[in-house]
Amino acid sequence: MLSERRLQVLRAIVQDYVGTEEPVGSKALTERHNLGVSPATVRNDMAALEEEGFIAQPHTSAGRIPTDKGYRLFVDKLAGVKPMSPPERRAIQNFLEGAVDLDDVVARTVRLLAQLTRQVAVVQYPSLTRSTVRHVELLSLAPARLMLVLITDTGRVEQRMVDCPAPFGEASLADLRARLNSRVASRRFADVPSLVEDLPEAFEAEDRGTVSTVLSTLLETLVEENEERLMIGGTANLTRFGHDFPLTIRPVLEALEEQVVLLKLLGEAKDPGVTVRIGHENAHEGLNSTSVVSVGYGSGGEAVAKLGVVGPTRMDYPGTMGAVRAVARYVGQILAES
Repeated sequence: MLSERRLQVLRAIVQDYVGTEEPVGSKALTERHNLGVSPATVRNDMAALEEEGFIAQPHTSAGRIPTDKGYRLFVDKLAGVKPMSPPERRAIQNFLEGAVDLDDVVARTVRLLAQLTRQVAVVQYPSLTRSTVRHVELLSLAPARLMLVLITDTGRVEQRMVDCPAPFGEASLADLRARLNSRVASRRFADVPSLVEDLPEAFEAEDRGTVSTVLSTLLETLVEENEERLMIGGTANLTRFGHDFPLTIRPVLEALEEQVVLLKLLGEAKDPGVTVRIGHENAHEGLNSTSVVSVGYGSGGEAVAKLGVVGPTRMDYPGTMGAVRAVARYVGQILAES
């Protein structure tokens, strides 16, 4: 365990390096920070921090920079994240409240996160498997053709065409719509199959084939794998940090193009707290020079998806964590009210 004083020195090195982009020397530390010890003591502390792998000397210069291990300790020992100012909070709320539907909410969230943090923003669409049914609408398009519309508690809308084995009258359609909603509205997606399995038996023999077809389409919609959708924005922000990446930003850009990689980076939505993965903690080699800050968002205190940012390891962690958390909270409120 590091002593409190050495932890203080490490904090000062991280803050200065993030702020100046220059390796930090003992003289600069004692001048900028009230460490209460002599430059010689600070030099000894820096030597100890370097020996333990928390800081490193990038060139032959006298300055040191934090390592992944150093950033990790800095984040783990953070007393708190940087709160958003009242004007920032109002701006977030006003910007997101203007959204007209779920796609707009996600698009606005990506744009807002990228602007607030000046990093790459990634937002996962709410997962169907963690959602509840708000309403199922059935519309007649032709005597033997229907449209099924599934609306979730997060505002997600899925539409499917249903070709019926026989014509289906308006009275039967109204009956099916009412019975279906009485069973599945406000219920978890995972519970729906067992709730509707005996529904065809409630109908006349000539209508049962169509009811079964509608239910099959509904159940297929619930389990489709294309639910794991992402939106990404602010990739151009990486070009501002060219010198933070060892050789080139190309591996980072290539990794960001792979949706599977990004979904793994964001992690499981069931973990709602702020998660920070630093440098080599990211399994994908192309992202070893980046950090990922993510958090779950959702309505009713339960996370239905993740959002976050990707940037260089030299980032303002307290500020980024604060921005990500604040945006997630407002997105959750908007989904709950939608």
